[in-house]
Amino acid sequence: MADLHSQQAAFAAHLRDPLAHPAPAGIEPRRMAVYRELFFNNIAGLLAGNFPVIRRTLGEDAWTALVRRFYAVHRSQTPLFPELGREFIRFLEERGEDTDPPWLVELAHYEWIELAVQIDDSPLPEHEPAGDLLEGTPVLSPWIRALAYRWPVHTIGPEHRPGTPPQAPTLLLVRRDGDGRARFAAISPLVYRLLELLGDGGASGRARLQALAAEAGVAADDAFIAQGSAMLQRMRGEGTVLGTQPG
Repeated sequence: MADLHSQQAAFAAHLRDPLAHPAPAGIEPRRMAVYRELFFNNIAGLLAGNFPVIRRTLGEDAWTALVRRFYAVHRSQTPLFPELGREFIRFLEERGEDTDPPWLVELAHYEWIELAVQIDDSPLPEHEPAGDLLEGTPVLSPWIRALAYRWPVHTIGPEHRPGTPPQAPTLLLVRRDGDGRARFAAISPLVYRLLELLGDGGASGRARLQALAAEAGVAADDAFIAQGSAMLQRMRGEGTVLGTQPG
C-alpha cells in the first residue's frame, strides 16, 4: 500500500507540474503524455468557459501560462466542478503577482458571478408577493448580488485594459430572471446602499428609506419617500424584491 500511495503521489505531481516532477517509472511515455494532455485540457476547458473575457484580454500564451500555474500549485477546497471558478479566484487572490494586471481578480469575480447566480439553489424565502413595500418588510430575492468593484470590470476587454482605476467605484446588480439567465445592470450608489439596508431585514421599507435619506444628508420628505416607493416597486417588478415578510 505504501508503494501504491507513493506511485499515485508521483503520478499526480507529474500531471500537475511535469517540468518540476519527473514521470513515475514503469509508465510508457506515450501513455503518460495522453494523461497529461487529457487532465490539463479538462481543467483548461472548464476555466476557458468560465473566464472568456480574461482569456481574450490576456492573450492565449499568457492565459495558458496562468492556467498551468493554477493547475500546478493550487490546492482546491472542493472537488466540485461548478466550484472551479471560485477556486481560480482564490488562486488569483493568493498569487499576488506584480506582473498580473491590477484588475485581474475583480474581472475574474465579475465573470464568475454570472454562473454563481445561475446555479444558486437557495430556496425562495416565504413572502407576500403583493405586500406593502413601505409599511411591510421587503424581502430580497436570494438570486441577486449587489456588486462594488474598484475597476470598471464590465468594460474591460482586449481593446480596453485600464492602467488606473476611476475615482468612482463600479456598482452593478446581477439577478437571475425567470428564464434562468443572469442579467447585469449598473446601479447608483443610493440603490446599492438601499439594497444593503434591505438585506439586513427586520425593518419596513419606509424605515429603510428614512435611514437612506439620513445617510445621504437629505430630508426624508414626501417626495423622497414617493421616489423610494417607486424604486421598490420597480425592484419588485424585475424580481429583485420578492414582496414583504408574511404577517
